[in-house]
Amino acid sequence: MTKKHAHGTSPYEAKYGFSRAVRKGDRIVVAGTGPVEEDGSSTPGDAAAQTRRCFEIAVKAIEELGGSAADVVRTRMFITDPADGDSIGEVHAEFFGDTRPAATMVVVASLLREEWRVEIEAEALVENE
Repeated sequence: MTKKHAHGTSPYEAKYGFSRAVRKGDRIVVAGTGPVEEDGSSTPGDAAAQTRRCFEIAVKAIEELGGSAADVVRTRMFITDPADGDSIGEVHAEFFGDTRPAATMVVVASLLREEWRVEIEAEALVENE
């Protein structure tokens, strides 16, 4: 069973030695995904805008490895302010409202960049190739 990798534009992937996502068999695991723009800068705006960007990056990686948003079975959302929970959850529903994966939202003291309000992980199960 071969392992396939998807790479994004985060400056941390090469620097820290990880892939945006990895597929082995029917499982795709997406690494912690912060709100990073194509140029490496942080996504401006509120928690909802940052969450949307995180899910766009994560879903793109899943698609590159042969899956889709409908294949997502698990999400983890790390947030820095519990007051952002509803807006982050509403964006989660935009992407996964019909799929309804198992989900966890955890409040943490901080994330890698001070301006980040959210970081997200995802897992998908897809048909074997």
